[in-house]
Amino acid sequence: MQIKFWGVRGSTPTPQPENLRYGGNTSCVEVRLNGAIYIFDCGTGFRILGKQLTSEFGDKPFHAHVFLSHFHWDHIQGIPFFGPLYNNKENHFFFHSSSRTRKLQHALEDQMSDPYFPVNMNEMKAHRNFYDMEEGKLAFDDCVIHSKWLNHPQGCLGFRLETDDKVVVYATDNEPGPPLFDKNVRQLAEGCDVLIYDAQYLPEQYESEKRGWGHSHWREAVNIAMQSGAKELILFHHDPDHNDARIDRIVIEARNYYPKVRAASEGMEIQL
Repeated sequence: MQIKFWGVRGSTPTPQPENLRYGGNTSCVEVRLNGAIYIFDCGTGFRILGKQLTSEFGDKPFHAHVFLSHFHWDHIQGIPFFGPLYNNKENHFFFHSSSRTRKLQHALEDQMSDPYFPVNMNEMKAHRNFYDMEEGKLAFDDCVIHSKWLNHPQGCLGFRLETDDKVVVYATDNEPGPPLFDKNVRQLAEGCDVLIYDAQYLPEQYESEKRGWGHSHWREAVNIAMQSGAKELILFHHDPDHNDARIDRIVIEARNYYPKVRAASEGMEIQL
């Protein structure tokens, strides 16, 4: 299993010099498993992934499963700029998400409708299939993907990709507090090899300013990792106002409690 980070920022892209070591593109994580491609979220990092896939496959068609945690802009705004959707009519993309708040296909099409974007989804040549999902599991040839609801305005799904011997968890955009959702995220993370988790705020920032905004902080991330037995914690969805130096300090503080912690950065790869 190979995990690669293409976008790690939360809320809005931040292409600023002081952010470039960790990266300014919004959420997108790719998992490769025995040749299969699984993609989690389609923020602006999705555009960069598209360029890599075009370079890798050229004219050869390929397919990928795309899991959307929710439809906030920082998780879908790379879709109109994803080259493989346009450049090969034999490519197949299978989009999975909940239609609890908005029908999946309509949610993705609407961001490209007049007056928000100059072309619509009909310009895309690739095959696009849309699948509604809720809490539960989907079985593929080499893995099972479990999903559970997280605590975020308008809802957000967390995902656990599980093979016979490896587990990666993608749980972004989650606010701690409600017992049901706290239990959900710990169940997703139980015994996993890699936990990718929302650490947008500082603990003191969350307590004083950001309650109810739908995000977590590094101290809660550490709590979840320790209580669930996660082998490695990846801090994710970095705040737009947290530059590289600030994220460095967050990692140092987090390692005082849990040694196996690092912050997600664009281009970072993990082999399991």
